[in-house]
Amino acid sequence: MFTFSTRRRFVLASGLAGLAVAGAISVAIASDHQDSPDAELNPAQDMTDFYAFPAATPGRIALVLNSRAFLTPAQSPTASFDRNLLYQIKVDNTGDAIEDKVFQIVFTGTGADQQVEVRGPITPPVRGAMNNEVSTAAPAITGRINTNLGTAAGLQVFAGPRDDPFFIDLEQFFRVIPDRKPATGPLSQLPSTPTASAFRPAGQAQNYVAGFNVMSIVIELPIADLTAGGTSKLGLWGTISR
Repeated sequence: MFTFSTRRRFVLASGLAGLAVAGAISVAIASDHQDSPDAELNPAQDMTDFYAFPAATPGRIALVLNSRAFLTPAQSPTASFDRNLLYQIKVDNTGDAIEDKVFQIVFTGTGADQQVEVRGPITPPVRGAMNNEVSTAAPAITGRINTNLGTAAGLQVFAGPRDDPFFIDLEQFFRVIPDRKPATGPLSQLPSTPTASAFRPAGQAQNYVAGFNVMSIVIELPIADLTAGGTSKLGLWGTISR
């Protein structure tokens, strides 16, 4: 079973993660919650965060790719992933910032009965951010979303809505950097010129994403499956593309 919790707040990494498997963890932090008009108009393609952290079982690693910000509890039971998108988690295990292994996740159908196919970890059919294509390799795991798939000793996958684990005072963020605010909705009404030079004090910060869900892809597997043929230090990141 997964140790991923709908309430636990993971701050290990988001957007891009560097993980030293046998030692310290180096982190690059970023987050994307409808911070551009394109993301706002294509919510399913909006990758909010990417996380990587040691799993509860020694020798295993958990990878989480989240998308589609601001899902309400009412929307979540029937929410699904975009079947026209390719979701990927990329792994660099040689230190050259180029993916050596990749997970490719695609979906068929819609709603709560949507099916997920996971290929990986495999050699990427195309390296880099352009001209992505789905591998011809057979899926390692297939099944219904909102279900724990796979085995405890091998590859495990869960895909479905989960509580957004990120904490951000998004209203204040858009006051500090107004050119990133959305084009519609209440946040679009904020001033168009900066009105503050810093975020609110920690005790006064307001978690704007509290109570909202995201669509999560959670993968857990042995770390050795990612480091094989490389080093013990991993570069990890996620992409979503058409």
